[in-house]
Amino acid sequence: MLPRILICGNIQFAVAELKEMFEGCAEIVQMISPDRSHFLSSFATGGPYERTIGIYRRNVSAAAIGNFDESLINALAETTSVRWIAQNGSGYDQIDVQACKAKGIFVSNTPTVNADATAHAALYLMLSCLRHFSMAERSLRAGTWKSVISSSDTHDSTGRTLGILGLGSIGLRLAHFAHAFPMRVVYHSHRPVAAAPPWCEYVESVEVLCREADVLSVHIPLNAETIGLIGEREIRMLKKGSILVNTARGRIVDEQAMIEALEDGHLSAVGLDTYPDEPHVNPKLLGFRQCALLPHVGGESAESEKARELRALGNLHAMVQGRMGNDVVPELRSCLEQPSGSLPRI
Repeated sequence: MLPRILICGNIQFAVAELKEMFEGCAEIVQMISPDRSHFLSSFATGGPYERTIGIYRRNVSAAAIGNFDESLINALAETTSVRWIAQNGSGYDQIDVQACKAKGIFVSNTPTVNADATAHAALYLMLSCLRHFSMAERSLRAGTWKSVISSSDTHDSTGRTLGILGLGSIGLRLAHFAHAFPMRVVYHSHRPVAAAPPWCEYVESVEVLCREADVLSVHIPLNAETIGLIGEREIRMLKKGSILVNTARGRIVDEQAMIEALEDGHLSAVGLDTYPDEPHVNPKLLGFRQCALLPHVGGESAESEKARELRALGNLHAMVQGRMGNDVVPELRSCLEQPSGSLPRI
């Protein structure tokens, strides 16, 4: 009998490719579990998830079964044949990667494929905060035309400095977009990025980045080292009246420090697509009319959604074929011991 691939979340754009990709090598089953207990019990002999060796995961599945935390990973390792979890998305903070490493389960993500979509969102948030476009639209829809907008509070992007924290695929795309205005672009990453164009200036620390930036845009992953990285100290290093944009993860920024800076005017506005406790949004943020707030849709477009689906499924297909997918997350890459490309043991 064929092994199974379990779809936790929906496949919307790559339905035909899914069928073609796994025909004759794996059976595709859809998650039907309303809760974690049902989910784990369904891997038993005769259960709907029996023989599952790989899981395609979207964050939306957490609404039913929760995050893939240590408890769930341990249960999968002890009671199932799951060897691979393919996350749809570049962020994988809902998966306990260290627990996966300890239990011999590989994790992959889908880096770079939503770079354009997320960079577009960051660009929109920046421009909306500078020009108060979001507030202006809400005023029009409320029938008050532009009565709430004051030109003295809005600013052009031309000639301002954009500071990018994390010049990965998304940060680099945003850099190119902003350079066209033109804006001065500075960035900080662990080290200078070889692919950075000469006009994209590397600075040696987060502190220097904050001091230089009129707009700070966050593009780093969430992990133990980056939780609260942009705290009160860093926010106060920003120029008075500066703007903070976050399309990465909410917990990278100290939300309380950010709100206090909005209250006393140190930050003129923030543009957010991510929040610490999604889908809940701090009610205080809703009171700042000049801020631009999105419900974590930055990486979502028809093009990027299909690309993410195909990339995640491609990693699972390689695993089913006994090969190593291309997108093992950094924390597990040290486990890739076999140069032949066959699937190693952790």
